[in-house]
Amino acid sequence: MTKTPEDLPSDMETKNELQEPMASPEPSRRISFNPQKHWIIITLITFLAGSLGGFGIGRYSVQREMAAEPGHSNIMQELSGEINPQGGFIIPVMYDDVGPKLLAAGAIDLNTFEQLYQQSGQPLTEQEIEILTKGSQNQIVITSENAHFLLNYFWALGLTNKNPLLDNGPIQEASDGKIDRFASTGGWTIGAKPVNELFSSSAIISLSAEQQARVEEVAKAVYRPCCDNPTHFPDCNHGMAMLGLLELMASQNATTEEMFLAAKYVNAFWFPQQTLEQAIYFKATENKNYEDVDAKLIVGQQYSSGSGFQNMHQWLSQNGLLEQSSKSGNNCGV
Repeated sequence: MTKTPEDLPSDMETKNELQEPMASPEPSRRISFNPQKHWIIITLITFLAGSLGGFGIGRYSVQREMAAEPGHSNIMQELSGEINPQGGFIIPVMYDDVGPKLLAAGAIDLNTFEQLYQQSGQPLTEQEIEILTKGSQNQIVITSENAHFLLNYFWALGLTNKNPLLDNGPIQEASDGKIDRFASTGGWTIGAKPVNELFSSSAIISLSAEQQARVEEVAKAVYRPCCDNPTHFPDCNHGMAMLGLLELMASQNATTEEMFLAAKYVNAFWFPQQTLEQAIYFKATENKNYEDVDAKLIVGQQYSSGSGFQNMHQWLSQNGLLEQSSKSGNNCGV
């Protein structure tokens, strides 16, 4: 059922609930938990221990005796490598001159941006500074190392680039005249201009009518597990960043299939822990590797929205495939 903007919750509000419960992705038969499937638990706990801080939610525990499961290391490497490939995922587009245009538009204050990463212990690389100041004709490759840089880079693009989705879409309708009330707008604190001046203000990327239609088609179908809204309603940083990515891809004539596939793997780098659970779920229920799961399906409402992910997480927990502690959360800020 299509939700009206009034039905879609804002990430800036203290409650983030659906007004209607999502149908559970619970399969038709219950999967028994036996020793042959213990590798799933080992994979989860080992991957979480080494995943990037700040991108995922939750910590998990397993029974002590599972740690001795033979061959779990190879399986862990295989599964984590499918989710976040060691060499990264190649997005079939170039950076082009987006970086310099973002600086010129005031979307990014370069000094503040550099200080942000310096203070986080992950200073910008020479290549990243060049992408911002000079642009690049290199193809974009997302990795565990640059995932946070690309999150803020595409956030700035989605926020600033003039687009009908921002001018006339759900986020505008739900703003009540206060466009800075969302996490994706009020949370952007590293621009050279106030966010009210930046929002949909500069033609950084121009799209034809056909390219815009492609962006809107994919944006309506791509979700993120930090909330219940699609990219079509980009009220958090991940949604706004995904919008920026889709705009760039469409402008360089990527197909919808390429856009969905990119969304699948970009989400995996921005939400590695949740994506691992998705991989475990499809392995347990359909014996599918993550790379074989349909991209449009896995980024859709059933598995990648906040409530859809929680339904899947609950099923995994009920079937003994993971155990969640009380500590959880996700950061939708810079």
